[in-house]
Amino acid sequence: MHASEREQQILQLLREKGFIGFQELDRQIDASAATLRRDLDRLAGDGRIERVRGGAKFVDGSARLDAVGNGRLTGVPFHENIGRNRAAKQAIGREAAKLCQPGEAVIIDGGSTTLQMCSHLGDLGLQVLTNSLHIVSALLPQPNTQISIPGGALFREQNIILSSFEEDGTDRYHAQKMFLGAASVGRHGVMQADVLLIQAERRLLDRADELILLVDSTKFSASAAHVLCALEDVSIVLTDSGVTDAVARDVERAGPKLIVAQST
Repeated sequence: MHASEREQQILQLLREKGFIGFQELDRQIDASAATLRRDLDRLAGDGRIERVRGGAKFVDGSARLDAVGNGRLTGVPFHENIGRNRAAKQAIGREAAKLCQPGEAVIIDGGSTTLQMCSHLGDLGLQVLTNSLHIVSALLPQPNTQISIPGGALFREQNIILSSFEEDGTDRYHAQKMFLGAASVGRHGVMQADVLLIQAERRLLDRADELILLVDSTKFSASAAHVLCALEDVSIVLTDSGVTDAVARDVERAGPKLIVAQST
């Protein structure tokens, strides 16, 4: 089992239990005791867990808020990311909007690519759940679009609302489609840079019938640390014409339908 897969299993167990003893961890995960200790040391060094006597405990993501409420997430701040590969992201956004049916309930995850679909949604009368204040701002001028947001803390650099708790209001929402971005896409699946982002996004994944991944072609050569979901869980991957033939074959072999948006 790859180290990133073990880390996700450890973090999931700690999210569920809050604390886990080393002996139980050894029973749950197929790895040697020495390997598991190294995994725990690495996660503790990253600040994602705390080593305690006999095991480890989960570090609540809300601790990432500093004394004046400034959230910090790992990854590129939104204001830096919004201008990267802009033409490709705009083309992807236009094609993504075409996948929405009038009156649908959809989830639009925060991101610089998902944001680009918002200006094309005004006539559809959608019910939109989003964790992004940038997306809220883009949808506000549309009188026929209903907007919902989850509860949580505001992370200013991304202008995104995240909660480390289960009760963030999303359990009462059901969507036909979820549109999401990623820090990278590869053989391990859809990846993000921050474990708190992963934790919040997984709750959103469970609320949608169909997952649609919006990523520009550079994300297939990027790297990130945490697995959000397997590529097999995604119904559609929407990218731009910069995608290579080899990557396109890998995506389609994994199961999703591949749509390539053409820039105008």
